[in-house]
Amino acid sequence: MNKINFNEYQKQAYELISEDGKKDMITNGVLGLAGEAGECCDIVKKYKYQGHELNKEKLLDELGDVLWYIAETASGLGVTLEEVAQYNLDKLHKRYHGNKFNKDDSINRPEYKK
Repeated sequence: MNKINFNEYQKQAYELISEDGKKDMITNGVLGLAGEAGECCDIVKKYKYQGHELNKEKLLDELGDVLWYIAETASGLGVTLEEVAQYNLDKLHKRYHGNKFNKDDSINRPEYKK
């Protein structure tokens, strides 16, 4: 399997967006993301509660679709996937004081103190 970086993936994914989808990539992206995330949830639900084997190949397929819609939404926002990834890591390092997950930091998040 060849490796690809996030920004190259995003560029190639952009070429696969329909012309109608390109008219409002944010809305199309988040709606697609919700649908595909729901499909991921359904696979895990069937595994956890309905006696199915975990279909890892199908879950991988749906995760790829989730990534595609994240890339579309990021393109609609005018940011790269690498910027999204770095923004998220910066936020989490600040929340957990640059270390690793900490239950107390998670519970006592400033945005929850209102």
